[in-house]
Amino acid sequence: MRSSIPLGRIAGVRVGLNISVLVIVVILVVGLAFGRFPAVFPGRSPAVYLLAGLVAAVLFLASLLAHELAHAVTARRHGIDVAQITLWLLGGVAELRGEPRTPGADLKIAVVGPLTSLLVGVVSGAIALLADAALGTPLLAGVFWYLAAVNVLLAIFNLIPAAPLDGGRVLRAALWARWGDRTRAAVAAARAGRVFGYVLIALGFIQVLAGLGFQGFWLALIGLFLVNAATAEEQQTQLGHALYGLRVADVMSGNPITAHPDETVAGLIDRVVLRHRLSTYPLVDGHGTFTGLVTLNRIRQVLPQERAVTRLSDIACPAHEVPKARPDEQLTDLLQRMGRSTDGRAVVLDPTGRLLGLITPSDVSRVVATAGLRATDPYLGPRGADIAVPHQRREEPGPVRHHHDAT
Repeated sequence: MRSSIPLGRIAGVRVGLNISVLVIVVILVVGLAFGRFPAVFPGRSPAVYLLAGLVAAVLFLASLLAHELAHAVTARRHGIDVAQITLWLLGGVAELRGEPRTPGADLKIAVVGPLTSLLVGVVSGAIALLADAALGTPLLAGVFWYLAAVNVLLAIFNLIPAAPLDGGRVLRAALWARWGDRTRAAVAAARAGRVFGYVLIALGFIQVLAGLGFQGFWLALIGLFLVNAATAEEQQTQLGHALYGLRVADVMSGNPITAHPDETVAGLIDRVVLRHRLSTYPLVDGHGTFTGLVTLNRIRQVLPQERAVTRLSDIACPAHEVPKARPDEQLTDLLQRMGRSTDGRAVVLDPTGRLLGLITPSDVSRVVATAGLRATDPYLGPRGADIAVPHQRREEPGPVRHHHDAT
C-alpha cells in the first residue's frame, strides 16, 4: 500500500494516494451517478448526476483523510512519529513509527479516528438539512446525506473489536490495562481480527451464492484483507517481543567481505561468490568510504555475456538508499528502516563512517530462531526471578505499525 500519488504534507504528515484508490472512486461515481441519484432525485441531466457523484467521491476521500489525520496528530502528541498516510482501495493507512507507551495513549490514538468520522457525519447531516430546507437543492442535500451515512457507518464498523480496525486497538488498550502485558494484549486483538475476517469471508460467500455477487465479493475482499493484516500484526508483535533489548552489534555480521566499485561482476563472481556462501557484498572505494551494496539477486540479473564489462557500481544499490545503523542502536529501530529499503539490508558504521558490519535477513532470522534460548527475559530479568514489573515497562518497540481503517 505504498503511495503512488503524493499529495504533499498536511499538519506535517506526508499524505499520498495508492493507485488502487481510483477503483473505489470509479465504483462510487458510477454507483451514485447512474444508480442512486437518478432514482432518488429524478429529472436532472446525466452531467449533473456525474458531477454530484464525483463531488460525493472526493468528499468521501476527504473524510477518510480526516479520519487518518486524527490518528496521526494524536499519535504525534504522544511522541510517536508518523511516516505517512496513504489512502487506498479499502480505506486509509496511517504508518506509525513506534507504539504507544501506555494503554491510555493507545486508547486515545485508536478512538479519535471513529470519533472524527462520527463528527464528519454529524456536520454532513447538518449541511444536508441546510441545503434541503434553506437552499432548496435536494440533490446537493442528497450528496451530504450520503456522506453523513457513510461516515457514521465507517465509525461503527471501525469500532468493531478486531485488529487492525480501531476497535481492535481499543480492545488491545483495555486488555493491556487489565493484564499489564502489551504483547499478550496485541496478540489477542490480532486473533480477534482474524476470526472476524473469516466471518466476513463466509458472509461474503453466502451473499454470492444468494445472488448478491458484487456485495458478497466486496465483503469477502474486506474479510481477506483483515485476515492478512491481523496475521501480519500478530507476527510483528511477536517479532518485536523476541527482539526487544537487542542491539545492532548483537546481531550484525562483522568484518564483511567487501568489493571495489570498479570491479566487474565477473571478477566478483570468480574471486568471492563461488567460494563463499554469502548474499551481500558492500562496496568500499580506495578511501574506505562505503559507496553501495551488491546482492546475489542483483548479480543474477546481469546477463552472462555482460558480466565481464559491467562494473559493480552499475548494479549496486546506492549508498544513500541503504539503511545505516550504529552498533549501539536498538535492532527494532533499525528493522523499521530496513523494511522500507530496496534490498532489505543495512550496513553498520562507526562514528567516522568506517564499515563495521552488515545486517541481513539471515541475521534477523537467526536471532529470531534462537530468541527462546536467551538467558534473560526482556521484562522479568533472569529466568525464575519473581519480579513484579509495572505494565508501563512492557512497551517493547516493534516493526513499523500500520493503523488500518477499512471502508
